[in-house]
Amino acid sequence: MDMNHVERNGRGVHRNSMLLKVRDLEVAFSSRKGGKKMVVRAVNGVSFDVKKGETLGLVGESGCGKTTLGRALLRLTPVPVKGGIWYNGEPINTISGRDFRSLRSEMQMIFQDPFSSLNPRMTIGQMLKEVLAVHKVVPRQEAKQKIYELLDIVGLSREYFNRYPHEFSGGQRQRIGIARALAVNPKVIICDEPVSALDVSIQSQIINLLKDLQSEFGLTYLFIAHDLSVVEYISDRVAVMYLGKVVEITDADELYANPKHPYTKALMSAIPLPELGCKRERIFLKGDLPGPLDMPEGCSFHTRCPEVMERCRFIEPSLKPLCEGSEHQVSCHLY
Repeated sequence: MDMNHVERNGRGVHRNSMLLKVRDLEVAFSSRKGGKKMVVRAVNGVSFDVKKGETLGLVGESGCGKTTLGRALLRLTPVPVKGGIWYNGEPINTISGRDFRSLRSEMQMIFQDPFSSLNPRMTIGQMLKEVLAVHKVVPRQEAKQKIYELLDIVGLSREYFNRYPHEFSGGQRQRIGIARALAVNPKVIICDEPVSALDVSIQSQIINLLKDLQSEFGLTYLFIAHDLSVVEYISDRVAVMYLGKVVEITDADELYANPKHPYTKALMSAIPLPELGCKRERIFLKGDLPGPLDMPEGCSFHTRCPEVMERCRFIEPSLKPLCEGSEHQVSCHLY
C-alpha cells in the first residue's frame, strides 16, 4: 500500500463522549474432539471503549477472534453473547431482537469481501432502495434521488444505478458496500478488513474515502485489520488481540513507538521501515499458534513468548494500565 497517498488521521483530538462500551465479552462455540463435546471461546473476556468520532483499530493474527468480535457487537453470530455491551450508555446485548432492530440504523458493518456481501441478482439501485425502505430512511418517491446522492458521496457514477455487482471492480464493490452502510445514517461503522481483498493500488483510495466520510459525517469506526500499516494511519487508538483476548490497547502513536507486550513487539518488528537501508530487529516467535481446542494454561502467549517466566505458565495476567491513570493497558506479568 502506497502510504504516500494516504493522509494521516488527525490525533490528539479530545473525544470525551463514550459511544460504545464492551465489558467481559465472550463468544463461545461448541465443537467435538475425540467424541467429546468441547467449547471454543473465539472471544474470551474482551473489554474496551470506543469514543464518539474516533477510530479504534483492532489487530491480530488470523483466527484471533477479530471478526467474531465485530459480528458479536451487531448480533451477527449464531450463538448467544455473554458479557456487557453498551451503546450511548444503554445496554444492548440484553434487549429483545425487536428493540435491537431499531438500533440497526445506528450501527452498521462494512464486510471484508465486497462481492459475497452483495446480492448478485439485484442491481445496485434495487439493493440500496431495499435498505432505504426497510429502515424507512426517506419516502418512497425520494429513494432514487437519495441513492444518487449516496453514489456521489462514495465516488461512483449515477449511471451505475442499474448495474449488477459482477459488472464492478473490487474497489467499486467496496464503495457500494460503504454506500449501503451510509444509507441509514449510522453513527458507528464496524469495518471488517475493508481493504484486505483489494489491490494495493486501490487500498489507499478506500482508506482516504473512509477518513473523509468520518470527518464529514462524524462517524465512529471499529477498524478490524491485520495490515499494521493501514491500522497505524487510520486509527486513533489500537487494540491488539491474541487468541480471543485483548493483550494491549493504547493510543496509536504510543503503541507503534513504544509497544510493551511481547506479542505486540513481534508484530511491530515485522513492519518495514520507509527509510532506504534501515531495518528493524526482527523478532521471530517460536512454535505454532495454539489451537482453539488446546488453549494453554496461564498466559495464552507463554508457549511462544521470548520473555516467558515461570508464573506465565500457570497464572493468567489481566489487562491493566501501565501506571495509575495511564490509558496504555497491557496484559502481561512483565508489568
